[in-house]
Amino acid sequence: MPYTAKHRFAQISPRKVRVFADLIRGKFADEALEILSCYPNRGARLFESVIRSAMHNAEDLRESNLRYLMVTDARVDAGPFSKRWRPISRGSSTVILKRTSHITVVLE
Repeated sequence: MPYTAKHRFAQISPRKVRVFADLIRGKFADEALEILSCYPNRGARLFESVIRSAMHNAEDLRESNLRYLMVTDARVDAGPFSKRWRPISRGSSTVILKRTSHITVVLE
């Protein structure tokens, strides 16, 4: 039975987080948490929290073998972005895009 957890509208660019999705896909959940704890990046912390949430979802649904849960799907999709304006030279302005991500983890 698949157990899912999502973090929607995370305030980080999907490009920065997809590296960690590729890193943990296909690994056991405990092993993935150990791998992510070695990285200082904020994206690794976000993925850790989503994996822990999926493990707690499995625990709430009476899963007995939490040790053997495997990350079958780790996906990062682009969320909506907000536009901010920044003044530049000669009285004009440019757009700054504040990107968001949807992080999804499926354990099985």
